Amino acid sequence: MHEDRSIKNTGKILLLVLITLFLIKVLNLSYPLSIITSTRSSELSVVGEGKIEATPNLAYIDTGINVNNAASVNEVQNNLDKVNNAVLQAVQKLGIKKQDISTSNYSINPSFAFEGGVDRISGYNGNVTITVKVRDTQQVSKVLEAVTKAGANQVQGVRFEIANPDKLREEARNKAIQNAKEQAKRLAKTLGIRLGKVVNIVEVTAGQGPQPFMERYAADGVGGMGGGGPQVEPGTQTVSSTVTLFFEKK
Repeated sequence: MHEDRSIKNTGKILLLVLITLFLIKVLNLSYPLSIITSTRSSELSVVGEGKIEATPNLAYIDTGINVNNAASVNEVQNNLDKVNNAVLQAVQKLGIKKQDISTSNYSINPSFAFEGGVDRISGYNGNVTITVKVRDTQQVSKVLEAVTKAGANQVQGVRFEIANPDKLREEARNKAIQNAKEQAKRLAKTLGIRLGKVVNIVEVTAGQGPQPFMERYAADGVGGMGGGGPQVEPGTQTVSSTVTLFFEKK
């Protein structure tokens, strides 16, 4: 019984194969069969770009105080506090408000020397970072000169930024949209199609990040420069927007 059932199943399979081959031959179908799907696009997408150049109107100065090989923790702390207070006073004399000055990275650590087969404390080191927010970029050189003359022995960097970039981003976006619309009109004319309304928009907005004026360097030569300190220029920054507009095609 089992063998008869197997023979019947095999016969059915062979019959189906023969019928399939017959249909392929009669209908002139290729083998193997390929299923292809296609869609007709009802939209036209166009990318537009807009850029706005602007001069930064805000600066951040990171300056530091470093004390090495002091005899005690108390000596390090006294030296740091003395110079820190002098720097704060010097900056405030230039009209910088107290809320625009911040102190960070205040640390005191021992230094070791290997003597007699063991590590012994040979002194103490300390440092502190003072960040000054300068709302008038023309004052950057004066602030650099003031902090170094007050005793800061490190200038870790000067960064320029645009204080309120939202308005510039909006201007860049409007330029990008206008650019995309103009391109869409030209494309529609070339392709011989009519455009409908905008059904979707995708935007990528980018602004150039803070521009560093300098990397970390010892400030010994900064305060001693004549003519009110080093000449520092903010340059320009670019705020850009890229939009993709999706138009209906009529």
